[in-house]
Amino acid sequence: MASLSEFFSHLHTLTIIFISLLLLEIVLLTRSVIEITLKSGKKSIISTTQYLRHVEEKSPAISYSKKSMGQQECAVCLSQISEGESVRKLKCRHTFHKDCLDEWLQQCLATCPLCRAKVLPDEIVAKYDRVQSQIGYDGSDEEMIFMLSALYGNSLQRFS
Repeated sequence: MASLSEFFSHLHTLTIIFISLLLLEIVLLTRSVIEITLKSGKKSIISTTQYLRHVEEKSPAISYSKKSMGQQECAVCLSQISEGESVRKLKCRHTFHKDCLDEWLQQCLATCPLCRAKVLPDEIVAKYDRVQSQIGYDGSDEEMIFMLSALYGNSLQRFS
């Protein structure tokens, strides 16, 4: 009777290992398919340089002049804009340091930091976001195995 119990215990362990490895293979296959899909559709994604070029087209950088624009404060970094600094004036009439706004537009949904008016069309933002989400995960297969081994104990380490 003890040998039957031991047999089912080993069968249970092997089943868990098999299902875990199967799950791991499915995740890796899915990731590969997504990578191939993204690489084959390169026209649907744009680089940071291309993205900033679109920003430049919509809101070109200009040199700040206190006489023509009055005293201004950049709402992104909360510091005064000095004479001769490179700024961007959006269509909504808000003005920001060029570098502050560029950083903001790369992090957020390409909207004005003050009034949330769109700076770029949704299509361009979506193409840029695809690149950023692809770059966001650069984990390795070893991390996946480590996660699974943490779930099921050290039994997976024998097979890796």
